[in-house]
Amino acid sequence: MTGKIILIDAYAQIYRGFYAVRNLSNSKGQPTNAVFAMAKFLLKIHRDMPGNTGAFIFDCGKPAFRLELAPDYKANRPPMPDDLKAQIPYIERLVTAFGWSAIRREGYEADDLIAALAHDFAGHEVRIISSDKDIHQSITANVHMLVPDRDGGFEDRGPDEVVKKFEVAPGQIIDYLALIGDNSDNIPGVQGVGPKTAAALVKQFGSIDAMLSAPEMIANPKLRDKITAATDILRKNQQLIRLKTDVENSPWAVNDECLSRREPDWQALAALASELELKSILKEINELCYNSSLPMQESPKTPEPAAKPEAKAEQPDLFG
Repeated sequence: MTGKIILIDAYAQIYRGFYAVRNLSNSKGQPTNAVFAMAKFLLKIHRDMPGNTGAFIFDCGKPAFRLELAPDYKANRPPMPDDLKAQIPYIERLVTAFGWSAIRREGYEADDLIAALAHDFAGHEVRIISSDKDIHQSITANVHMLVPDRDGGFEDRGPDEVVKKFEVAPGQIIDYLALIGDNSDNIPGVQGVGPKTAAALVKQFGSIDAMLSAPEMIANPKLRDKITAATDILRKNQQLIRLKTDVENSPWAVNDECLSRREPDWQALAALASELELKSILKEINELCYNSSLPMQESPKTPEPAAKPEAKAEQPDLFG
């Protein structure tokens, strides 16, 4: 396997696009904002990261091993909006037509599959497109995160950037997050412990295990009492936050062809863009078809996308 391995946290990117581009639908009333955003993202990846292997990684089912520890894990998250749910089949068609494989495994979260892939392919250069804090624990000299930014680019985070951002090393991220908790996953931290205090404690002791072995070394008596009282919470948080690096019968262990990116099916992409009346996407696809010496797809003879009130027919180029 040659080149960088690109691992994309699928639903993180899908949700990001859904909320960044609003009120877009075709003449039949089918919402298309998330499909449009994902098409722009995939076109950018195709242009900027050619020839790389990789896959889209999807959540699949509930993480039983975490729910056994904490039945209310992620219980605060609302269900997927209906307008987004209606677009998922189109997005899956889009991903496949662009030549990407989709990796999912029942009972595993995307973060765990990404961590396991990064671990198993540690000898290669791996780039993880995600903004999830948990994934920072997987960063090494070879494994970097590419965090989408507001300008349509990516912030490249290696070990040095993790230390600069969190003041702890990637190998200490689990303990850092265990101390502060994670509201998005409904994981409570230690009361009164924020990022600065957590980073200071991790730097002082090196780990939660060392800190709990010598709590008397915590100078602030109120903080010492809070940490001692939260021992069980911290132990549980470590288990909830630690990502799996082993996946039983993982598809890539059997055949790493699941990480091979195929040439895009331009005709399928043009047909999908035409069906959903995404004219600017169709234009870009046709240009790429022409550059690839493939037959041009006729422009769709359909009305402009029917936008909901206060929306433009199509949103500006979100990803540059």
